[in-house]
Amino acid sequence: MAKIIHSMIRVLEEERSVEFYKSAFGLSVAERLDFDSFTLIYLSNAEADFELELTVNKDRSAPYDLGDGYGHLAVCVDDLDAEHTRFEAAGFAPRKIVDFKREDKLLARFFFVKDPDGYEIEVLQKHGRYQ
Repeated sequence: MAKIIHSMIRVLEEERSVEFYKSAFGLSVAERLDFDSFTLIYLSNAEADFELELTVNKDRSAPYDLGDGYGHLAVCVDDLDAEHTRFEAAGFAPRKIVDFKREDKLLARFFFVKDPDGYEIEVLQKHGRYQ
């Protein structure tokens, strides 16, 4: 059986991205591998085995074109309202909280935020399958 272990995104500035993911989601550097033309930074926390791999290409100076194929990363939190307030105070510009329902049954509560490179991240209230 396969186990999903990480997802990789390309970022322009290592320090800016590492600080965002630390401040926003409590992720810290688990491993950093520096090569001649690129650097790989693996971020994680004690909540899950899954890691986010940041790739910094050293010859890159222009922002990446995210195209129309990228969707989003998702994380779940214990208190969505508190996190939304914290994100606003930190200047992360979260979008409004959405109560996603079907036939008056709450399926999920969430908001979206963008990281410094424009990647969308869905922040979900722990509920149902998102525990």
